[in-house]
Amino acid sequence: MKLIGLLGGMSWESSAVYYRLANELVRDRVGGLASARLLLHSLDFAEIERLQAEDRWDEAGALLATAAAGLEAGGAELLVLCTNTMHKVAPAIEASVSVPLLHIGDVTATAVRAAGIRRVGLLATAYTMEQPFLRDRLGGHGLEVLVPEADDRALVHRVIYDELCLGVVTEESRRAYREVIARLVAAGAEGIILGCTEIELLVDQSDSAVPVFPTTRLHVEAAVNAALGPA
Repeated sequence: MKLIGLLGGMSWESSAVYYRLANELVRDRVGGLASARLLLHSLDFAEIERLQAEDRWDEAGALLATAAAGLEAGGAELLVLCTNTMHKVAPAIEASVSVPLLHIGDVTATAVRAAGIRRVGLLATAYTMEQPFLRDRLGGHGLEVLVPEADDRALVHRVIYDELCLGVVTEESRRAYREVIARLVAAGAEGIILGCTEIELLVDQSDSAVPVFPTTRLHVEAAVNAALGPA
């Protein structure tokens, strides 16, 4: 089993899900007392969030690149960045290491295409919905990506940062997300990408009339498959 390096803490709420899912999947694949071989660098999200808000992405990328190099030095054989938004700085991370970075956009696009879907709605942070780094990556796989209208984008973003990253899950926000999803479906979305790792704490397939693609779970499944080899 390869050693998976996790770049986490952004937020730790979703990184904990990465840890749990990886171990559950390895247990299910291998059996017995088997668990995942993981090396975690958990960053201070307050520092990362400040750099995001101040548009200092190069500095954030340098922090993550240093952390990634440390994971490689510690023996990690592949890297997983446990956040969609910070894939904006994936090139800086990749430039700092020689081991592969498993890109969440590629993993997600593979799952969407396997489902026979080409037009998807994207729920994510405002950075991810409004900037091109993930949408273009998905588009490179032949997907058409729809994002919510401005008011809905602001709502989705607020819930992520003010609630989900703090471990707060409310029925009111779940209902609001369901309404955003319904509007994306009405606009033509054939599937919905849950494109922020915290969103899976709030909504799932039961909240959507079309297939949902949970990026956290898909990312972890791909990492475990890469670590263990084909099933």
